[in-house]
Amino acid sequence: MPESRPTGQPTGKGPGRLLVAVYATFAIAASSRAGYQLATKYDEAPVAYVLSAVAAAVYLLATGALLRDARRLALACIVFELVGVLGVGAWSLADPARFPDATVWSSFGAGYGYVPLVLPVLGLLWLRRTR
Repeated sequence: MPESRPTGQPTGKGPGRLLVAVYATFAIAASSRAGYQLATKYDEAPVAYVLSAVAAAVYLLATGALLRDARRLALACIVFELVGVLGVGAWSLADPARFPDATVWSSFGAGYGYVPLVLPVLGLLWLRRTR
């Protein structure tokens, strides 16, 4: 099998469009959910709802960075996302009382089919492949 070499292609073109589409979908889903939760149920689970809003902001920034081929910003967002999903995932399992309602990143993204756990890994691999 030939060695995989970086392609030098823009991050938002070719197969990267699928990655951008998934990030955009998560940005919309997390923004909608967080907005609704913060507006109507903030007192029930403030930590969870604020973390959902943070996740939404990260997905939105990552989407824009990948579309515009802003590699440093995309890398920063994706690394933050990975640290967030690992940190919040562990925190939500260790202290479930803080998370009476799920966030995008709680339980390592279980409520979203673990896509939030896999997505930053794919994002990092794509950035490496297209450098």
